[in-house]
Amino acid sequence: RHRHKEKWAATAPRIPSTRLALHHFDTSYSLQLGALWPSVRAGLLCEHKYGALLNNFAAADHVPQELELLNATDFVSEALQRAQQWQHGVAAGEAARGCQEGSGEGRTVMQGGMMTQAEMSPPLCASIISKIKCYTFPRGDITRFRPARPDALGLLDYYLMDAASLLPVLALNVQLDDFVLDLCAAPGGKTLALLQTGFCGHLAANDISISRTKRLYQILHSYVPREVRETVSVTSYDGRDWEQVKGGTFHKVLVDVPCTTDRHSAMEEDNNIFHKRRTKERQMLPMLQLQLLMAGILAAKPGGEVVYSTCSLSPLQNECVVERALEIAEAQFNINIHVEDLSHFRTLFQDTFLFFSDCRLGELVLPHLTANFGPMYFCKLRRM
Repeated sequence: RHRHKEKWAATAPRIPSTRLALHHFDTSYSLQLGALWPSVRAGLLCEHKYGALLNNFAAADHVPQELELLNATDFVSEALQRAQQWQHGVAAGEAARGCQEGSGEGRTVMQGGMMTQAEMSPPLCASIISKIKCYTFPRGDITRFRPARPDALGLLDYYLMDAASLLPVLALNVQLDDFVLDLCAAPGGKTLALLQTGFCGHLAANDISISRTKRLYQILHSYVPREVRETVSVTSYDGRDWEQVKGGTFHKVLVDVPCTTDRHSAMEEDNNIFHKRRTKERQMLPMLQLQLLMAGILAAKPGGEVVYSTCSLSPLQNECVVERALEIAEAQFNINIHVEDLSHFRTLFQDTFLFFSDCRLGELVLPHLTANFGPMYFCKLRRM
């Protein structure tokens, strides 16, 4: 009668959030990635590589030479040069086809090479022609970049970030005087990259978190001169309600949603979404992501483009969210959405990143010990 039940909540050891995350990843990603998962897992658990996004607003002409002396290269311009070389090859193929007209032989020119003729369409080069410059060290080189330094006016010379985070910005393909919305902008790396294009007529940078928005303000003040900052409006709306604020007004929309942040979840206890107290929040992530993507689609003009991105490997947060958004857009809003083909990114950036070849929609960068960027999923949509 005097027995009492042991207080398990007080006495049982707490399982670290990182261990819970890894257990979840082992269960789900081993099925999704198969034989690739052990190497991806090792990459997640090791220090990831950074890229140095050059700040075009700073007086730092010496920085490219300094980085090149360290054997770093601008992966964006390298990809552009490769694209131009392949397009010259296609032009030569077209000339050869003229000589073979009627024989049917010219159709397979370039198909045995790196890219097919269909992939060598004019938008290929246009998709990466921008002022964005980002230096990375070669595969297997784990050299670290020095901290950023200010110029005479106090603007820092480069911004260190996961280089894969630039791919959604490059996919968005901002054109001159575009009105651009970054719906979930903080902490600000992709916002800064959008400004580096020099093409934004106006940039709306929004994030629901006021504390994270403060970090966004800090980045803008550290990297961007006042006259350019005046073209940026920073807000703290709930992104799900954006259509009620300014619907159908933007040429380009970036929807970089909150996610399980797989690398952080596997490595850091602080602010880990796999903490048991955040279970419900984690389970509701796909719904939140879907709502944000729908808000982004509704914020775009007809003919406008939306890029959806996460830093998760999870299909439930990636392709499944996009597929559901396509269904809702048509069924509830009578909006037809076209999914843009980004497969040329795989070829253009294959020397820098490891891509997963089996995405149903969009592209996925996998962490890997020799190219330890990502994870980064991105998918481009056009509102018809």
